[in-house]
Amino acid sequence: MAHELHRGRKGERGSFSEDDYIAFLDQAHQRLQAPIVLIWDNLNTHVSRRMHALIAARKWLTVIRLPSYAPDLNPTEGVWRWMKRGLTNIAAHGVDHLADLVRQRLRACQQQTDLLAGFFANTGMTLDPELP
Repeated sequence: MAHELHRGRKGERGSFSEDDYIAFLDQAHQRLQAPIVLIWDNLNTHVSRRMHALIAARKWLTVIRLPSYAPDLNPTEGVWRWMKRGLTNIAAHGVDHLADLVRQRLRACQQQTDLLAGFFANTGMTLDPELP
């Protein structure tokens, strides 16, 4: 990718910018040689004026936006609900301790494929690719 991401460095962006997303989509489009349909949530970089302009300049790109809160459409909502439930009634001893607890919880989620499949099942999606 043309734009490097630096996580955790002071003074530098810790997430994708509009330029990072567009560079990724441009590269995907070049490799796929096909139109792209993108389903997005309402993250600030997804809905910014700059992103709207970048999307409008790409006729091969169709963006469908999820509603602000759509647990029935977005499996990520189930993951966050599960994460928060596992962190309630825990007194973290600082930000580093909280970060460790979150990482432990995410690792536990990662190792439970039935749990992950359940998040998708709640949306009507599956992890199995459709066969022609």
